Amino acid sequence: MQPSAFRHKLLTALLLAPATAWLVVFLVLPFVAIVVFSVGERAPEGGYQAALTLAQYANLPARATAFWNTLILAPVGAFACLLVAYPVAYYIALRVPERWRLVLLALIVIPFWTSLLIRTYAWMYLLGGRGIPALLSYVGIEDLRLINTPGAVLLGIVYGYLPLMILPIYVSLERLDRRLLEASADLGATPLSTFFGVTLRLSLPGVMTGFSLVMILLLGEYLIPTLLGGGKVFFIGNALVDLFLQSRNWPFGSAIAVTLVLVSVIVLVIANRVSARYSGARQVDLI
Repeated sequence: MQPSAFRHKLLTALLLAPATAWLVVFLVLPFVAIVVFSVGERAPEGGYQAALTLAQYANLPARATAFWNTLILAPVGAFACLLVAYPVAYYIALRVPERWRLVLLALIVIPFWTSLLIRTYAWMYLLGGRGIPALLSYVGIEDLRLINTPGAVLLGIVYGYLPLMILPIYVSLERLDRRLLEASADLGATPLSTFFGVTLRLSLPGVMTGFSLVMILLLGEYLIPTLLGGGKVFFIGNALVDLFLQSRNWPFGSAIAVTLVLVSVIVLVIANRVSARYSGARQVDLI
C-alpha cells in the first residue's frame, strides 16, 4: 500500500471515529441491551432476570389492541398528513413568488418550536366540552363528542406532524426542473397528466421521505393518544410506558420494542423500494 493511500485511509478513519463511537454507544449498545432483555424473564420484584427464552415474543398477542391501533392509525395519520401537506408544499414551491417562500415556510415551522405538550393541551380544550362542542350546541348540534376518540387522535397527529411532511415534499418540488412541465404542456399533455406523470413522479422521493419519517415517529407515539385519546386509544408507545414504568415487565416491553424497530425497518425498506421503482431515485434520504 502506498504511504499516501495509507495516510488517506487513516485520516478517513480518524474523521469517522467520533461519529462511529457516538452511534455505537448511543444506538447500537442500547439496542443490544434491549435484545438481551427481550429474551429474559421478569424478576419476581419486577425488572429483568437473566434467561434465554422466546416466551416474551410468544406473548405479543397479549398487546394486540395496541399493535392494531398503532398499525391502523399510524399509516392513516401519515396519509392524512400527506393529503394536507402536498397541496401546501406544491403551492409554496411552484406558485408562490420566491421572495415569499421563506416567510411561508417559517410560518409552518414556527408552531413546531412550541412544546408538543402545550399544543396538544390546546387541542384538548378545543375538542373538550367547553370548546367546539359548546359552540355547535348553539346551532342545535347537541351531545357531540370529539375528545377521547380516534378522530381526535388523528387530528392531533396531523397537526403535530404536518411540518415534518411538508418540508421534504417542498424540497423535492422546489428542485423540480420547470422546463419539464413546459415540455409536457408543449407535447399536448393535460395539466392532470403533467401532474401525475411529471410533478408527482419526480417529487415521490420527498413524499416517501415525509411519509416514512412521520410513520416511524407515529409507531412510537405516546403523548397524543394519551391526551386526546383519554386512554381509550392505546398505541404501542402507551404499552411500553405501562410495561417499563408501571408493571415493570422489562423483558416483555423489550420484546415489543424490538418488534417496533423491525416494523420501522420494514417501513423504510418499502419506502425505498417504492421511491426507487416509481421515481428512479436510489434511496430515501431522511436527513
